[in-house]
Amino acid sequence: MQNQSRPPDNAAAGGEFVNAEMFELAPVSMWLEDFSGVKKLLDAWREAGVTDLRSYLQADLSRVHECTLNIRVLQVNSKTLQLFEADNLEHLIANLDRVFRDDMLHTHIEELLQVWEGKHEFSSHSVNYTLSGKRLDIQLNARILPGHEDSWERVLLAVENVTERETARRKLTHSEDYARGLFEYSPISLWVEDFSAVKRLFGDLRQIGIKDFRVFTDVHPEFVERCMQEIRVIDVNQQTLTMFHAPDKQTLLSRLSEVFRDDMRPHFCEQLTELWHGNLFHQREVVNYALNGDQLHVHLQFSVFPGHEENWDLVLVSLTDITARKKAEAYLEFLGKHDELTKLHNRAFMVDEMNRLERKGPFPVSIIMADLNGLKDVNDQLGHAAGDALLRRIGEVLGKAADRPIHAARIGGDEFAILMPATDERGVAAMMENIQSLIDINNQYYSGSPLSLSMGSATSQHGERLEATVQRADALMYEDKRSYYAKTPGHERRQSSPE
Repeated sequence: MQNQSRPPDNAAAGGEFVNAEMFELAPVSMWLEDFSGVKKLLDAWREAGVTDLRSYLQADLSRVHECTLNIRVLQVNSKTLQLFEADNLEHLIANLDRVFRDDMLHTHIEELLQVWEGKHEFSSHSVNYTLSGKRLDIQLNARILPGHEDSWERVLLAVENVTERETARRKLTHSEDYARGLFEYSPISLWVEDFSAVKRLFGDLRQIGIKDFRVFTDVHPEFVERCMQEIRVIDVNQQTLTMFHAPDKQTLLSRLSEVFRDDMRPHFCEQLTELWHGNLFHQREVVNYALNGDQLHVHLQFSVFPGHEENWDLVLVSLTDITARKKAEAYLEFLGKHDELTKLHNRAFMVDEMNRLERKGPFPVSIIMADLNGLKDVNDQLGHAAGDALLRRIGEVLGKAADRPIHAARIGGDEFAILMPATDERGVAAMMENIQSLIDINNQYYSGSPLSLSMGSATSQHGERLEATVQRADALMYEDKRSYYAKTPGHERRQSSPE
């Protein structure tokens, strides 16, 4: 966003789409820009035969710089000047080379790729700098304004400073006549709601002497449900329809019970507690649902409009979709406790679970130690892919056999353990029989190398450490393994012995 910039007048800067006063009072950094020069440049490259824009730009970053030179800044708001520490618009424009530099060129490639593919909205995570040199990590969201899709002459950008999440909370405009264009075409999901009925319900509780709201909702969970039903949604924007897979606003508003349900209720109770204590500006991560049934993890920011603190009849809720981040976090947590190949728990989980059982029980605790027979032969003769297939199959068997609170874990290459709390000798014997039955069924289903497990079990004695129980089960497993190899000539016998 450099060069060829001039101070705007309302007509020249797209005043027909953006109310100047609302644009100026917007609580986030807003930029109104002209991308027509970028479009002409991209069209020229396409006509010249460029098909892989990413490779073309990465081969020579001066081409990315050329794109930035063709962007004209038409208008920015006061929030922008404050964020980038500029005295005024002219001061900011004169120093744009200090704002957009270094890593910005690489992330700008991603923005160019999105408009190259015909998208009217684009977003990126990028790095900018204030005029004093302070680094800003930002989230940029942009949209080509309606009516300018062919020329890209008017592009509205919202820049959020995510360097400190607590600064992301937006201050709302004092005016009730907010800019319709800024709301409708915002790249994030926006909801305007009326919480006045909730405010009246709170007043009724205070009149009858309720002091501890959390205790009250624990005793009367139906009150939380009542509050959910009393909220009136006044309006939503286009991004909301996209996020929640709604064809139009009427459909979404008529099916809100499908959006706010199940896991949303405890989050909403916490939100009500914030309001009870007078926190009219708060944020949290919550769960909603799209109309197609997909679960959405969103970052919610709640703000009562200035001037409406007395009755809460005008509230702005913004939702940012963080579903992808949540899935990544859940997968990382899964990997921390599970073996990726077999999907069973791993050794670290087993150690933690044994420590927990030693402290809290319930006793007796039985343990099965198991070892996959013939894995080395399969790896040597058929390759490690065939060996991995066997390990996945044994994971299916043990995963099927071990229902909570029983846990199965892969603790080594071909070594497994099953922890069985509150299980005596009869219970562990039944489990071993069940595992063998599942192995027999598995071998009938798969035509490859047959599964075979050597197993040994032990039940903890009074006052015995579970580590000693493991050692006894391990010793019996090795006896079973020696017996297996003695009865199966032609297989390479393992020379290892119990520790």
